[in-house]
Amino acid sequence: MVEKYIEAFNGYVWGAPLMVLLVGVGLFLTFRLLFVQFRGFAHGIKVLRGNYDDERDPGEITHFQALSTALSATIGTGNIVGVAAAILTGGPGAVFWMWITALVGMATKFTSCSLAVHFRRIDKNGEAHGGPMHFIEIGMGPKFKWLAVLFAFFAIMASFGSGNMFQINNVVVSLNELIRGSSEPSFLFNVIVGVVIAIVVGFVIIGGVKSIGSVASKIVPFMCTFYVIGGVFILTINYSAVPSGFYTIFYYAFHAPESIAGGILGSVIRSGVARGLFSNEAGLGSAAIAHGAARTKEPIREGLVAMLGPFIDTICICSMTALVIIVTGAHEVCDVKGELTGKAFSIGIGSNIGAKFVAASIIFFAFSTLISWSYYGDRAADYLFGKKAVHPYRIIYLGFIILGATMKIGPIINFCDSMNGLMAAPNLIALAVLSPVVASLTKDYFRRMKILKEKPLELGVDIRAN
Repeated sequence: MVEKYIEAFNGYVWGAPLMVLLVGVGLFLTFRLLFVQFRGFAHGIKVLRGNYDDERDPGEITHFQALSTALSATIGTGNIVGVAAAILTGGPGAVFWMWITALVGMATKFTSCSLAVHFRRIDKNGEAHGGPMHFIEIGMGPKFKWLAVLFAFFAIMASFGSGNMFQINNVVVSLNELIRGSSEPSFLFNVIVGVVIAIVVGFVIIGGVKSIGSVASKIVPFMCTFYVIGGVFILTINYSAVPSGFYTIFYYAFHAPESIAGGILGSVIRSGVARGLFSNEAGLGSAAIAHGAARTKEPIREGLVAMLGPFIDTICICSMTALVIIVTGAHEVCDVKGELTGKAFSIGIGSNIGAKFVAASIIFFAFSTLISWSYYGDRAADYLFGKKAVHPYRIIYLGFIILGATMKIGPIINFCDSMNGLMAAPNLIALAVLSPVVASLTKDYFRRMKILKEKPLELGVDIRAN
């Protein structure tokens, strides 16, 4: 009964209004900022590489650590289980709409993370306080604080859902497969796993964003490389089927299969947009909390780094997952969301190693998401209740890890989607309202960078410090 209510509520949240708002704001920002996700892409990579790092700048973590923290939250089981869910509920065409969400989402994430740095507050201890709740209240004014409060509340709830229970639930399923050799859950085993993971996560998050950023900057490159090698291997040995895989995605993006929600195209679009947002979190505003802690005095610089996230997450990793599923035909023989990607890798590699490979990847992805989302939640708790609330929040968060290890994944997925949608609405409204601020900052930044590039010696300015 509860599951039906959650499912119904999720359907209401993810109705046409939110999808139009999500994609519409992304398109608006794309044009308003003159396609910044394309013209600023190369510069963003230079910033990420540390070309402009300056230890004297305010903030707590480097550009790379900020992106790693954000990516460790976004590159989670959504890239594996989420893509499988999109294909099973919306057909192969849903992947196309994930791409669209990511491309316009790059402009959305650029805007939110630029605002997070521009309107952040650095306290006397050097701790950064940034994110949508701050740029809503400061940028839009105190009369809109209620909108900031709503965002912070939904962020806490989402941290318990998509950032916590959904992730640990997939960890226990994967560990059951790896250690027990069975997909059938064992309550005692799941509880033990939940407790152990909670303890490990606790040791990492107790140090705050510096500790999380340090761990994430080591885990993210490793886990991405590990997973991509497996996917590229399968696509390489099935290279002749890759073009037809792309054709299938494009065809069914506009022709819904009869087996998918009665052949209704809206179901394809909805699945792609919802799973795209769940995967790269563009529009949620969550990543802006991590990027708000970056060590920089240039808001646009951090925005350019942040917008690389959806590209890496969805255009690269999710696309690879989707193609592996489609070229192996796994979606035609498996209809279980949590098992589809493992089935695809097993078919592609030709043995049970594929399923174990995916299970191991899920564990890495999920653990990284668990540590990063705890930071998002504790920043929201800090905003709502003050610094005294951070420690109790972390304890509750660790408790939800144990709870999520013992729950069914169905209602968790719907709960996650609902909280993500509710979290996105206040952020998207603020981005549209504050877009002139970002447009002005962007124009000024690129003007200064062009001048510095052309005449650095005449101006007597060190380009790395500006």
